[in-house]
Amino acid sequence: MQAQSTETLTVSTDAVECSTALETNFGNEQPVMTVPYSSLRRSPLNVRTKPLAGIPGLAANIRAKGLLQNLVVHQIKGSRGKKHQYGVCVGQRREAALDLLFEQKHIGADYPVPVRVVSEGEALAISLIENSEREGLDPFDVLRAYRMLADEGRSVDYIASLFSASPITVKRRMKLANVSPNLLALLREDAITLDQLAALALVDSRETQEHLWFEANEWQRQPHYLRQAITRAEIDASRSRLVRFVGLAAYEAAGGYVRRDLFSDDENAGYIADAELLQHLVTQKLDAAAEEVRAEGWGWIETRVERDVLELNRYGKLHPVQRPYTEDEQHEIDALTAQHDELAESLEALTEDDENAYEEAERLDAEIGRIKTEIMAVESRAMVWEASQMAEAGAFVIVGPQGELNIERGLVRRDNTAALDAAGATVSGTPDAEAPDAPGSLAPKLKPVHSAKLCQRLTAHRTAAIHAELVAQPAVALAALLRHLIPQALPGRFGFSAARDYLTLSGKNNHDALLSVADDLPTSPAWNAVEAQRARWMAALPAKRPDLLPWLLRQDPGTTLLNLLAFCTGTLLDGIEGEEKPTAINALAGALDLDMTRYWTPTRAAYFDHVSKARIAEVVSAAVSPKVTPDLSKMTKADAAAAAELRLAKIAWVPEILTDRETPATPSWASEEDEDEDDGDAHTESNRDNGKGHVSNAPYDSEAPADTPTAQSPWPFPTAATMNTAKAGPGAA
Repeated sequence: MQAQSTETLTVSTDAVECSTALETNFGNEQPVMTVPYSSLRRSPLNVRTKPLAGIPGLAANIRAKGLLQNLVVHQIKGSRGKKHQYGVCVGQRREAALDLLFEQKHIGADYPVPVRVVSEGEALAISLIENSEREGLDPFDVLRAYRMLADEGRSVDYIASLFSASPITVKRRMKLANVSPNLLALLREDAITLDQLAALALVDSRETQEHLWFEANEWQRQPHYLRQAITRAEIDASRSRLVRFVGLAAYEAAGGYVRRDLFSDDENAGYIADAELLQHLVTQKLDAAAEEVRAEGWGWIETRVERDVLELNRYGKLHPVQRPYTEDEQHEIDALTAQHDELAESLEALTEDDENAYEEAERLDAEIGRIKTEIMAVESRAMVWEASQMAEAGAFVIVGPQGELNIERGLVRRDNTAALDAAGATVSGTPDAEAPDAPGSLAPKLKPVHSAKLCQRLTAHRTAAIHAELVAQPAVALAALLRHLIPQALPGRFGFSAARDYLTLSGKNNHDALLSVADDLPTSPAWNAVEAQRARWMAALPAKRPDLLPWLLRQDPGTTLLNLLAFCTGTLLDGIEGEEKPTAINALAGALDLDMTRYWTPTRAAYFDHVSKARIAEVVSAAVSPKVTPDLSKMTKADAAAAAELRLAKIAWVPEILTDRETPATPSWASEEDEDEDDGDAHTESNRDNGKGHVSNAPYDSEAPADTPTAQSPWPFPTAATMNTAKAGPGAA
């Protein structure tokens, strides 16, 4: 027993001495020395096991500047004598970059590598410390370094190699580095994000950048809204099919300015400032294409900026003659058909259990689409138009939905009956205009400028904009809510009203009602601002209804509760109208100083597709110039709508229905006290004779009989002088 205890004590003492030695020697590594590259090995004591990334860029950096930071290594057991081998416990990426340079024959086996040698017992701990305690550069410091290098006159390629980054990344960071220093300072305080800086970098003026940021509300500082504020009067090149049709390079070559968005991967990312030039280039390119088609021998050619199916249906369609395929064409079609069938079988064989099934299905679909296009191209070469057909028919040269050039050949006008009959062609469309009214017939009723559906669509946008403004101006929301509640609480002071108000006490949320009449609302800045607030409150509020009141009682009434009240008030807005007329919500629009140009833009989809061609000409004439109107009159409705969108792209115009501030006259019942207290019977008799009791208690006590004595009513009766007005009140509904 004593021997065993002595042995145990000896082992424990050795362990303590070993631990003490390790703790004592930790950090007392040897000075940096150089070893040949060929002596380096991967170490199992390196704690980093994740696959390495960015090695080619790091290798290029090391080749250009050398190894700026030494590796930390330990000697591998068994490697004695002059040929020591070292395991790399810190610097695995740098070692991998050296491996790549060796493979590329840029360095040799004897390339000197700076290292610091530690003991094997210390290697694991040092590797853990180096990888866990490392802190990357603050974004502010990175941008500052880029700016300093640029100020020194360093090229983009030089900085790219220095940072192992792509040239586009360098350009993006240099663009961020040129943002106002006051905004960059906010980056260090985490008061602004890189995405927000990227949006502000769209404008070069630092004064404008600061104005956009510091004058904006919280929701207006979202990157999407900042970009929109900068590019409101410009055309988003990435979304414009006309820009794709012309090409950004052609637009710039013609002298057009493009506000570049370096922070988008879309090659068309940017904003067009000159809508007139873009329209001119579109017309020029269409005319050039039309001349090529005219040279084929067609009787007539017309150009269109958009394909109008209804217009095309008004023409008869001739069909070309298909000649036999040549031997080469037949072989090409057979090969393409075989590829198509093989891909279709592979697509059908995919199951949900297959790894990456969704991505593979997308790839196969794209390949099948490409092959179909190639087959159609071969087939089209075998289609031949006869000269007699071409002389009687024509073609449309059209800008397609994706900015491609479409050509509709073989069209016959409806008045060319001989050609239609000879070809057996039929016309499925309807005439552009009906025959004029017969003499003596009643003149048609004038149609309103805006249809009921368009009125609802526009007023839904106005309602959403007012909601967004209420969120930004909660004091107005509080006043608006009180303005609605006070007459309800004190009817004796303000009387009764038959007019519709802009709020509803039913608590009915307007979210679905607005979307039902305006499906384009999700693209509205106002709608997105409101939805951001909705998400914010959904996350902040307690999940259970019983917890709601205690939570509310704990909040600051001057900030949290007021802001929440503003959001909730906006959800009760009653602003959808089916016609243009004075509305109650206009009072709120005036109080908020609502500027609808911040929330609504006159595009084809939003407006011009929904109004007449005459209205389009009227709007363009008033907003742009009367000189433009004759050009529009020569266009089809679709082309006129597209042209109007381009011409108003830089102009802050909205229809009158969105700017009207007139409120309806409010009929009310006076709440006069009867001067003669003995005239109670007269009141009762008057109540029986005028409206069968609907005016008095009915709206508040539906079970009260029509002749309930007035003493039981909590509300004063209207006088005889106001009884006729009372019939229009709530009880008469």
